[in-house]
Amino acid sequence: MDFGKAIRKDFPIYGRYAGTGLFCYLDSAATSLKPRVVIDAVKEYYEAYSTNVHRAAYSLAERATEEYEGVRAMVAQLIHAPRADEIIFTRNTTESFNMLARTYAEHFIKTGEGILLTEMEHHGNLIPWQELARRKGITLHFIPIDSATGALVWDAATFGTFLKERNIKLISLTHVSNVLGTINPIAKIAAIAHEAGVIVAVDGAQSAPHLPINVQDLGADFFAFSSHKMLGPTGIGILWGRYELLEKMPVFMVGGHMIDDVMSTRATYRAPPLKFEAGTPNIAGTIGFGAAVKYLMDLGMDNVRDHEKMLLTAARHRLADIPGISFLGPMDAEDRSGVLAFTLAGVHPHDIGSLCNEAGVMIRVGDHCARPLHKKLGIPASCRASFSVYNDMDDIELFADVLKTVQKKLSAIPVSLSHDAVSAGNN
Repeated sequence: MDFGKAIRKDFPIYGRYAGTGLFCYLDSAATSLKPRVVIDAVKEYYEAYSTNVHRAAYSLAERATEEYEGVRAMVAQLIHAPRADEIIFTRNTTESFNMLARTYAEHFIKTGEGILLTEMEHHGNLIPWQELARRKGITLHFIPIDSATGALVWDAATFGTFLKERNIKLISLTHVSNVLGTINPIAKIAAIAHEAGVIVAVDGAQSAPHLPINVQDLGADFFAFSSHKMLGPTGIGILWGRYELLEKMPVFMVGGHMIDDVMSTRATYRAPPLKFEAGTPNIAGTIGFGAAVKYLMDLGMDNVRDHEKMLLTAARHRLADIPGISFLGPMDAEDRSGVLAFTLAGVHPHDIGSLCNEAGVMIRVGDHCARPLHKKLGIPASCRASFSVYNDMDDIELFADVLKTVQKKLSAIPVSLSHDAVSAGNN
């Protein structure tokens, strides 16, 4: 299904820049644009029933609680979670992994045991495990990638033995790389991991906005993602976990609302998910996220995926004849999602981004919070175009034309891609 212009009327920001010719947004992997229904849902909360949740018996507070908890059920439906009380509201995917590291892993993984990551992880699914390893003497292991194809290098026949030999207790890996776009074989990895008694946590920040997700079919034990990358507000994220694991996990933050009873010297805590949700939550953001989830489900995630594959295929085809361009990640749109990262020989990524911006084309440049991956690839930075439901073929054509012009302007200028010259980037 070709969405593109057909749904741009739903996104107010396009109306604001209509007629300027300076709004080609290709940075949805960092943060997506927001449809009117999301903005209206947040506005309605603040204007009509801006009260706290779970704390009062009057009608406005009851409505706030009903709307808020309704989002939990809707998210469970989106990802095919068995039950709504497995959905924990966090601030974002990064907080979800910090929570997981500080609760499940801190409590159940012991000194001398191992955690397995991949070489393509976003910092949000890397640094929490580094800190845990430093605190507890846990060893981090990494599944390597093939730099040419962007695929994980692993052998299903020997993987179970590898996990046992290295005493791996948790695998935490991205579903879709935010640089390479690689869709990792989560279900295959999880099946072997579970045979070896290993828990599997999945970073779904770049998959939940683009792919139909069924956490049961994936075989995940935990799955984390963020609202702001899937048409919703910032400041609201999700950690889904199997209920039997959530029950065993210690609390993360403590304070109001997450308690069952409080005495002078001790407290007892509520059942999941509320025991992980201390204090007043981001009510408006959560309600806005619910509107985003409904919007995506109404479009149909299979349709979202088909639209994205069309854009990815078209973009690779149109950009392929630009001199010096090198794409990162898989060649086939079937094997990738969301993003198209590349470099241009002899041209600094920041110069590309700056000149694209002058033409109204917004792409991301930097290391995209995946610095170890860029080091593995032998580059300090890359350019990244990323797509969502509101992009169309006109965006691809404009981007290709602008990039060709940029390449002609800059290719004659020698540049050294020194690490110090490139900022950390983000997302």
